[in-house]
Amino acid sequence: MASELHYRSNLRDVEFNLFEFLRIQDDVLGQGMFADFDEATARETLRAYELFCRNELAKSFASADREGLKFDVETGSVTLPKGLTEAYHQWYEQGWQTLALPARMGGTGAPPSVNWAAFEFGAGANASLIYYLLGATLCRVIDELATESQKARYLPQMMDKRWGGTMVLTEPDAGSDVGAGRTKAKHVGGDVWEIEGVKRFITNGDFDSAENIVHLVLARPEGAGPGTKGLSMFIVPKFWVNEDGSLGERNGVYCTNVEKKMGIKASATCEMTFGEKHPAKGLLVGDVHDGIRQMFRVIEHARMSVGIKSMATLSSAYFASLAYAKDRVQGGDLTKIMEKTSPRVRIIDHPDVRRMLLLQKSFAEGMRALTTFTGAIQDKVELAGGRHTKEGGAIDRLNDLLLPMVKGYCSDKTYELLAVSLQVFGGSGYTQDYPIEQYIRDQKIDTLYEGTTHIQALDLLFRKIARDNGATLNTLVEQITKTIESNEGGDALAAERASLAKALGNTQAMLGAMLGKMGESLYHVGLHGNRILYAISETVIGWLLVRHAALALSKREGAHEDDQHFYDGKVASARFYCAEVLPVLASSRKIVEASTLDTMKLDERAFG
Repeated sequence: MASELHYRSNLRDVEFNLFEFLRIQDDVLGQGMFADFDEATARETLRAYELFCRNELAKSFASADREGLKFDVETGSVTLPKGLTEAYHQWYEQGWQTLALPARMGGTGAPPSVNWAAFEFGAGANASLIYYLLGATLCRVIDELATESQKARYLPQMMDKRWGGTMVLTEPDAGSDVGAGRTKAKHVGGDVWEIEGVKRFITNGDFDSAENIVHLVLARPEGAGPGTKGLSMFIVPKFWVNEDGSLGERNGVYCTNVEKKMGIKASATCEMTFGEKHPAKGLLVGDVHDGIRQMFRVIEHARMSVGIKSMATLSSAYFASLAYAKDRVQGGDLTKIMEKTSPRVRIIDHPDVRRMLLLQKSFAEGMRALTTFTGAIQDKVELAGGRHTKEGGAIDRLNDLLLPMVKGYCSDKTYELLAVSLQVFGGSGYTQDYPIEQYIRDQKIDTLYEGTTHIQALDLLFRKIARDNGATLNTLVEQITKTIESNEGGDALAAERASLAKALGNTQAMLGAMLGKMGESLYHVGLHGNRILYAISETVIGWLLVRHAALALSKREGAHEDDQHFYDGKVASARFYCAEVLPVLASSRKIVEASTLDTMKLDERAFG
């Protein structure tokens, strides 16, 4: 039932991805900037954090949703549910803010792959809470982009005093069109500016658990050009921070409304007004006008986190529906349907329920494979000196290619699959007796914020694939082809490799057809961009699942009984996915190839 212990993690699969499949202990852990973080430390950290998230952070998942937020219109202040405030302080008291920080900043020095694996546990345990903890992440952004004086002014306090942090982009009239923003910045002197304007849909723009909140704000300096290139980024605190790091007066940035939402109700989605009551002062980040590029450091982190949050929710929902299916007795065996006296069976014995369970299992594991693989790419970028070096930049292009799949595909597909989780429960899943109904409400936002699914599709096609004429995608295709042409898994996975080959061929044909149709009109991309995002994502996931299955087959013999069952499950996931999911891409190919512009030519009056 929906209780304090709603969250069910999959620590075993996380460890399989990191230490058996990716083997980060060989070329990441103990290397370079991760020199002080070895395999034993990584395993111990993940197990401790998983336990903390499952037993502590998950406690307020349902209660915070029921209690909701309190908003004081006069003061513009937001009060969190009691359980959420307690969890916020517990997280800091146990020092988990150090997990995302490099050793030179007093952190654990864990690589991105481990950080993102840990993030899965927190996001799955309590989605409303996890973004209140963004302050620790913003420390890294400020450390990378700010001037030395700005770092000295902010970083010690942000790390030691549990300050919150937000990213402030969206405006009421602009929405996802960030370049249409009207918020203004007026130069006061030095790196100090005054900000005027209204921002909307700001996650956790105000809350009472932190003594200060640091907003990273996009605004347009007076005289700057239009579009995103004219935007600059500013550090705008709730309370002004003096040059010595001490707190000053209340700054002129206030929450002026809190949205009433269908989900993540304990997460304050705020309208933020700057400079209305009194000046809202901020510092120009790095004392340079490079706002959109700077903000993308936060946006990319947010998009990755959204995809992982989605996957974590699906994984927990799967285990909840699995537990219910093993316990719920209803109906007789289908092969004995005409025998009125046949014994009732657990619903896990019904074929359709098993189909739904394997659908959830294969996708949850496939999405975890995708997100963890992406995290491991980020490990290599950092070890190569970062994205600004020649070697690091080349590796980072693959990370860029994968991010729309992580965010766009995982969030969209998870929302679809949570309906399958609920279906296993039947009518019981529609009630608050079980967590599925809240999972669905909380999850839907993931397809909307940080760029809707279609924005992710356009980003993938126009920016990530077209930018280098498909070179990065071709590198990934070569890796998939290598698996297809190998004998990984032997005869036991011959059918799966063949299915993967057909899926890759259909996906490439879709891309080829779209390339030709783009000469007629870019509307074709608008009509079928999501379908192509799905096709590429599902092909990559299929590739990873086949490789997982091959590894599982090689490790099964001689393994402990529990591990044997785990490895059998990995093979089952790949077989089900290759038989039930990948063949559908043939239909998608036909639809793209036959695409017309009839939809765009339709008189709008025909819509009714």
